[in-house]
Amino acid sequence: MSTTGDHASGASGTAVQQVPGLSGGELREGYAEVGDVKLHYVEAGEGPLVVLLHGFPEFWYGWRLQIAPLAAAGFRVVAPDLRGYNLSSRPGDVKAYGTEQLTADLRGLIADRGATSASLVGHDWGGTVAWDTAMAYPRVVDRLAILNAAHPRKLSEGLHHPGQLRKSWYFFFFDLPDLPESVVHANDWHFFRHFLRDARPAYTPQEFDRYIEAWSQPGAATGMINYYRFSVRESPKKAEAALRPIAAPTLVIWDERATTWAPSSPSPATTTSPTCTASNACPTPPTGSTTTKPTASTSSSPTSSRPPSKTRAADCHSSGPAAGRATSPRAGDSGHHGIEPVPD
Repeated sequence: MSTTGDHASGASGTAVQQVPGLSGGELREGYAEVGDVKLHYVEAGEGPLVVLLHGFPEFWYGWRLQIAPLAAAGFRVVAPDLRGYNLSSRPGDVKAYGTEQLTADLRGLIADRGATSASLVGHDWGGTVAWDTAMAYPRVVDRLAILNAAHPRKLSEGLHHPGQLRKSWYFFFFDLPDLPESVVHANDWHFFRHFLRDARPAYTPQEFDRYIEAWSQPGAATGMINYYRFSVRESPKKAEAALRPIAAPTLVIWDERATTWAPSSPSPATTTSPTCTASNACPTPPTGSTTTKPTASTSSSPTSSRPPSKTRAADCHSSGPAAGRATSPRAGDSGHHGIEPVPD
């Protein structure tokens, strides 16, 4: 395998670990061999499989506030590090971060865990991967929950809007060779730490250490940035041709205060996919999130590796102050697929 920093040397397997700050404490940790990569994951609980997909610049730890409650509710929860992140394989080739590769990773992970299908919960880039997997492999997706990841068709429309293009400056910055890696490493990872700045309460030094450790894995910064490089370089026509209907019941949670979407752009939370209510298809959503009624329409689904717009994965752990907002007193992490001001 021509990847950097693989941390599993044998076949797929699990071990038990204690995770500081994780309610419930005990997780099963393992690696899934999927094609030419190994995906690191943590797992808890027993029951129907739910896969939690993190965003940028996170890793599985961004879901630490959701894992124990979901396991207690009777689900088997798997939270992987996406390829390029933390302890998963980190290919150096930009082409390794295409939609075909990312969706195959997820299908393979579900099979590795002994399941034929799963409910997917995706935040930011994880939301884009979830959209794309539901399109490419509908039989492996039971239900879909998306947190602050624009529906790919809407994102594509938004990126043709001048206001949204201005807010998406970092897509093009990340496409530069070498410079982005130098910038994100500078000043003890200030660029990435900036994304976590508005957590409430603030992150502890120990929690920041967990993130810095993940970002510091050899090749991780390049792997994370390569998601953006591929999305910018991919042919729009090819991405459009890959659109398929979403058959799975879908819940979209959108933070109306997000600064990553131009107000005059097409609504990022509006989809033509069938959506679900908590009562008929989805695990009960947190107070303050909104669901929409199921519709008969099943048009577009994700374009290829188009990134989302972002807040934080753990924002959905607690109630929000207003309908349509996904907020919590503790932001698990920040991701960045929408638009943010230039870090100070």
